[in-house]
Amino acid sequence: MNAAGRVELCRLYLVCPTCGDTCYPLDDRLGLDGFLSPQASRLVCLAGVSWSFDQASDHLAAFCGLRVSDAVVRDACHRQAAAMAAWRAESSAATSGFAAASGDWEFQTDGTSANTIGGWREVKIGIFAKRRRGEPATPAEWDERALPRPSARWAFAAVLDCDAFSAGWRETAARLGLTAASALSVIADGAAWIWRAAAAAFPGCQGLIDIYHASQYLADVSRVAFGEETTEAAVWLERARGRLLGDGWYGWCEVAGELLSADDTLAVRETVEAATAYLAGHTEHLGYFKRLARGQSIGSGMVEGACKQVIGRRLKQSGARWAVDRLNRMAELCCACYSDCWDAYWVAAAA
Repeated sequence: MNAAGRVELCRLYLVCPTCGDTCYPLDDRLGLDGFLSPQASRLVCLAGVSWSFDQASDHLAAFCGLRVSDAVVRDACHRQAAAMAAWRAESSAATSGFAAASGDWEFQTDGTSANTIGGWREVKIGIFAKRRRGEPATPAEWDERALPRPSARWAFAAVLDCDAFSAGWRETAARLGLTAASALSVIADGAAWIWRAAAAAFPGCQGLIDIYHASQYLADVSRVAFGEETTEAAVWLERARGRLLGDGWYGWCEVAGELLSADDTLAVRETVEAATAYLAGHTEHLGYFKRLARGQSIGSGMVEGACKQVIGRRLKQSGARWAVDRLNRMAELCCACYSDCWDAYWVAAAA
């Protein structure tokens, strides 16, 4: 230890005179990889998924006296992301915690954009989860109930086209322990590719349009018919959403018909038709009443939050432009941290 209180390690450095390969022989005995011990690698990667690489470097020094450059943080994150992706794809230890958790199966997927060297690209994210049921609720209580947090989560994300991204859904679900697609609920917005992919990967699954996306169409109707932020608009929106939650497609048709009978102006008719067209494509995905009565979720807030806080907050920082392969590695690291296998990976890495 020097006068500044820092521990300095001096170790032998060898260079092969024939091939030029180099090594530190002591590194294997100490468990070092790229100048970092497994414990230090874990801290560095956690900082790297939480902040930009330069901020991570500063925070590590302030929080625990670990002084590494932003380049070391970057290299450690990318190296461990590759190792973690392989481990998550192959190790039974990665999925054992999820498989053992209790609760109803959910799958949610969405996307957010990130700036790459080739321009803005969509980063798609999918999340398998298990969630215990809460107390039964009525349509009037839909946004007041205390819904249990997921008991297990498995997230994955990448810049891929729709077919490539969805190609592994069935295999991933099987590795996590799903034995029957009918036990899985898919909760998403109205994007056609999601429902095509879900039908192909999980035939017979339960589908539900996220109530918040459906409510946006109803809110558009209320604003056009009754004005922006008026009491009449709020009352109508509450009633229309209650009918949708209680009776699904038929409830919407009745409340929409009542409105058009009272106000058949072009603007109102167009917004009603837009909402009707959106819901008409998902008449079998409007089973809110049963899920509320069972204490199950009816919104895709989990993946919406992940898009903002897991992917967006880290990968969409001001001035950041990513190579796609590096963006995918960081997305993998962020998803592993958000999932329930982060601790298990570092235990395996240190073994």
